[in-house]
Parts: sequence; structure tokens; C-alpha cells
Amino acid sequence: MLLGSCAGKTRTGAEWIREQVFAKGKSRIALVAPSINDAREVMLEGESGLLNIGYPSERPFFSPSRRRLDWPNGAVGHIFTAEDPDGLRGPQFDAAWADEFCAWAYPEQTLSNLRLALRLGRAPQLVITTTPRPIPALKALLKSRGLLISRGTTADNADNLAPTFLSAMEDAYGGTRLGRQELGGEYIEDLDGALWTRAMLETAYTSQRPNCSKIIIAIDPPVTSGENSDACGIIVAGTQGHYGASSCREKAFILHDGTVEGRSPEGWAKAAVQLARQWEADYILAETNQGGELVSSVLNMVDPSIPVRSVYASRSKTIRAEPVALLYEKGRVAHCGHFQALEDELTTLGTEAMRRSPDRADALVWAVSELLLKSRAAPRVRHL
Repeated sequence: MLLGSCAGKTRTGAEWIREQVFAKGKSRIALVAPSINDAREVMLEGESGLLNIGYPSERPFFSPSRRRLDWPNGAVGHIFTAEDPDGLRGPQFDAAWADEFCAWAYPEQTLSNLRLALRLGRAPQLVITTTPRPIPALKALLKSRGLLISRGTTADNADNLAPTFLSAMEDAYGGTRLGRQELGGEYIEDLDGALWTRAMLETAYTSQRPNCSKIIIAIDPPVTSGENSDACGIIVAGTQGHYGASSCREKAFILHDGTVEGRSPEGWAKAAVQLARQWEADYILAETNQGGELVSSVLNMVDPSIPVRSVYASRSKTIRAEPVALLYEKGRVAHCGHFQALEDELTTLGTEAMRRSPDRADALVWAVSELLLKSRAAPRVRHL
């Protein structure tokens, strides 16, 4: 099975079929596409399709009316579509290529019938090529026994693509969920119980860099240092807005993820201080559960002129994160960039997938809580 982007997978599927026909001795081939038009335009007649690759003397003859391919060595291929799963009932094959599985109209039924038809020879083979999307059929397929997965990206096929196309795609979709899926061939899904969904994070993205009235550096320091230690989460965040007469219109902006790994206390402290200077931060906000006063002392040793405030976690990471996730749902937090590692951590909070300490996400929770959830004194009216 190949999970990948559209720029590279078609050639891989067609070349796999050629190998089955000429090197493996397969004689009856099934070709399954989302529609008959997709089969002709991509699997057969595309630049990397079966009718255009390999030596001309080895290319098959296509009979459109019969939806049939005939290779010079006697092998035969038949075209089917996922629009008609029952079309696969009856015939039998020793190899098959299923293209764009995640775009099939009836993926479960079509794949089931295709598997039942793969009953010729000693070792029938099936290759599935698709851009991965989090549909139930693919999720179930990935749990199958005996499945081999290969991944390809658009960048892997750069030699065959226009440079302007690559730069345009990166500018438009680089770092986004769609880009990671369509260009990077990643399988991305929302996990059960996650406080953040991918859709929430896509909605939070903004290309605008605000003029923040307040900027802080939030850090979640590790207990130990060294190559295998937890990361030191360092998040730069700011706020913009004001309190109106009836409601708060203040909004938080995630400006930068400066997380570092494998650093000594002095190393991560220098990284935090450097960001504080660069962003002209009002102060550094540091969690002191693990290091106590040592955290503030290390930061002050690097630069005593930068104010340091401490926070202590009395509740679990998930409970602390819940009100922050709610602020995302209300549209009160924006990401000024695509922070892939940070967003991957956010989408595991509250799930069983949260195995390692989510240091980036924890620093973000501290930052947003400080900027938007910290209690403020209510305005008072003096009576004269």
C-alpha cells in the first residue's frame, strides 16, 4: 500500500503493475478507480499511466468498449470502478491495483469484493495507492495484517514537477493539515477525547502579525537535562484588545514556538532569555513544579533585568487545558504561523496517545491562561 501525494503515486502503481505482468508472471489484473474517467485519465492515459510507460513493444492495447487491456505477453487487465462494487463479483484475478482509495464512493464494499476476487495463483497481490484521508475505511485498512506501507511526498517527485508549482504549493499549504495530507502523504486524524481538533487549529491560523499590547514568554522546564530528557517548552504569546462595557474582546496570539531539547538548565534559560529580548517581552512566565526556586534563579543568572513570574500546577495538564481549548472554540486564540510540532501535541491532550510530556502544549496553556484567564480586578465606582 502506498500513502502519498498525487505527484508521485500514479507512477508507482503503474510500474508495480508492469512488474507483476513481466517479472512476476501475473496474467489477470484488476484495475479499480473512483470512476471510469479517472481510470482512463490517470491510470491508463496519464503521463505515468500504463499506456505511456515502459518499452513501446511492452505496452498494452486498450479496448475502451470492453474496458480491457491486453499485454503482448498474454496478460489481461480489466477496469472497474468504485461506483459499482458489484461489478467485481464473478471475475477472478492474481493481481490488482486500486487507485485513490480514499476517494471511492463505496470503499468498504468495493474493497471487500476486490479481495474476494483475488483468488488466482499461489500469492495474489494487491497494491492500493491513495492520498491519505481520515475516513473509516482507511482507518480499518491500516489495521490489517500483512500490510506493507510505503509513503511518498510531492517533494520526492520534484525532478518531474515545475519549480513554480512546488513553491506555490508550499506557500499556500506548507504546514497546514491539508498540505501535510496532500503534499506530505501523512495520515492525520482527530483522536477520541482530544481537546483540540485539526479543524480548530486550522481555523485559528492567521497570516497577520498583530501589534500586541503585551507579550510574554511561557516556559515548561524539564526535570532533567540530556539527550533523552523532556523538551523545555518555550512559547511566545501576546495579546491585543481591550475590555468593553459588556464583554471582553481581548484575544491571544501564539507568535512563536521556541521549544528546545536536550539542553542543560543554563541552555534552555539562555534560549528563553534570548526570545524575551528579541520579542521585547514584558516578562517570562515559568512553571516551577519541578525546579521550584531554581527555575527563577537560573533565569535571573542569565539576565537579572528580565522579570520572571512563577506559576504552580495544582491540577492535571488535561484539566488546565480544558478552558484554553474552549477559548479556541470561541475564536479568541490565533496562531501567527503553522507550528506543526506544537499542534501535534495539542491534538493529543486528553487522549491515550499523550505518552510523553506535551511540553510545548503545556507552555501554550500557561501562556493563554495568563493572558486571558487570569482573574482581573473588576472596575469599581467611587461614590462622592
